[in-house]
Amino acid sequence: MSEFSYKTIHVCKQSGARVGEFTTPHGVIQTPVFIMPVGTQATVKTLTPAELNDAGAQIILSNTYHLYMRPGHKLVEKAGGLHKFMAWDKPILTDSGGFQVFSLAGIRKITNEGVTFNSHIDGSKHLITPEISMEIQNSLGSDVIMAFDVCSEFGADHAQAEKAMKITLDWLDRCKKYHKKKEQMLFPIVQGNMFDDLRLKSLKETVPYAECGLAIGGLSVGEPKETMYSIMDKMQPYYPENMPRYLMGVGSPDCLVEGVLRGIDMFDCVLPTRIARNGTAFTSKGKVVVRNGKYKDDFTSLDENCDCYCCRNYTKAYLRHLVNVEEILGGRMLSLHNITYLINLMKRIREAILEDRYLDFVKDFRESAEYRNM
Repeated sequence: MSEFSYKTIHVCKQSGARVGEFTTPHGVIQTPVFIMPVGTQATVKTLTPAELNDAGAQIILSNTYHLYMRPGHKLVEKAGGLHKFMAWDKPILTDSGGFQVFSLAGIRKITNEGVTFNSHIDGSKHLITPEISMEIQNSLGSDVIMAFDVCSEFGADHAQAEKAMKITLDWLDRCKKYHKKKEQMLFPIVQGNMFDDLRLKSLKETVPYAECGLAIGGLSVGEPKETMYSIMDKMQPYYPENMPRYLMGVGSPDCLVEGVLRGIDMFDCVLPTRIARNGTAFTSKGKVVVRNGKYKDDFTSLDENCDCYCCRNYTKAYLRHLVNVEEILGGRMLSLHNITYLINLMKRIREAILEDRYLDFVKDFRESAEYRNM
């Protein structure tokens, strides 16, 4: 019997959005969920697992490409797997490395076999195939692993997007044949760029490989948000009901709210911690860029509606000081706040769905300062 399952707890009578439970070997995840603080290199930058747990994080993401490069997947396996290596006892998802290799545009070559690329660290040459991606993720021991895919860039023409989609489908078949570990769930990835016909074709041909999870990749890569929402609208009627749907690389508050409305259960993004390290916070009144001069003598909390450690203890003036003198504590506190903010946003979303008022929630959110000042 599989250690994985998904069940729908409630479907909002007003919107059709749903609340569910995704069961994994390391715990049950309440959905919709912002997966992840993203722990690219087996850590969420500057934050401890205890802090993430206290913030309410249910699952984190780590990066196959970076862990393959350093310290090496075999070392992580020797340590007892990623959970023991990084001291995190809740679920972990690893991406396949496909997007990171895609990002190495100038130093990689894609063939039917796989991707040949030069290390961003020392220039050494490497090959990742679907089978090697599965081997790496099997060694890492994450709960959810991703199929190796090709993400065609925004602006690709139909022929280029179709070629990438076909390679992705071929690689998915190879991933499925190689992966045998029942304690890890393989999520296949839908591609197709910005073309409705390719998206629907990819979805149709990908679903048969999905046992308990389906990912939507290749969005939020530079296209207008309206384009992303339109594509999601086209795909929504064809999603399977009996598994979570995961929108990859999306994490701004407005996109989370709009994504749930369009049938998405899981999201991830580096955005909240990346902008935090640059001095920007999500708040209930919109973005706050604390390094700005107007906060020099602002002795109010970052967000009066947030109960995280940062908001309970520090003022905008102090956070501005920390960021401007490049003290690590500034980025740490803003990262903790942003993650807490998004986790709490997902709690508000789940509550609205359970109370059959999610359309009202979306309307109010779109009209709020929280949205307007994004």
